[in-house]
Amino acid sequence: MSTLLLNLRHAPEDEADEVRALLQAHSIGFYETPASRFGISAGGIWLADEARADEALALLARYHAQRRDAARSAYAQAVAEGRAPGFWQQLRREPVRVISALIVIAVLIALCAVPFFLLRGG
Repeated sequence: MSTLLLNLRHAPEDEADEVRALLQAHSIGFYETPASRFGISAGGIWLADEARADEALALLARYHAQRRDAARSAYAQAVAEGRAPGFWQQLRREPVRVISALIVIAVLIALCAVPFFLLRGG
């Protein structure tokens, strides 16, 4: 059975390139499937040699841990320097999007609360 190493649906291009380079550096065979025409499948990077599945998955786990740690430290540095966007900065930058999201949240909460008020009053 084939082993999916990386689903390309929400993977940034730099991550896909780094995964390809990592697999090539360790001489692990892989192949790619393209995205489908209608967006049903996003494509992926698949392992070609099932005998090396444990090695490939361990490499990817280490790579993703390093990528996660780098992203967390970059975010922590941005917060420390005051560059990370907070609620008010986001509201100033995209007021329509933020207000729309707040309205949708309020409507969903109201829809969830309606049955409780109807049962209580009846």
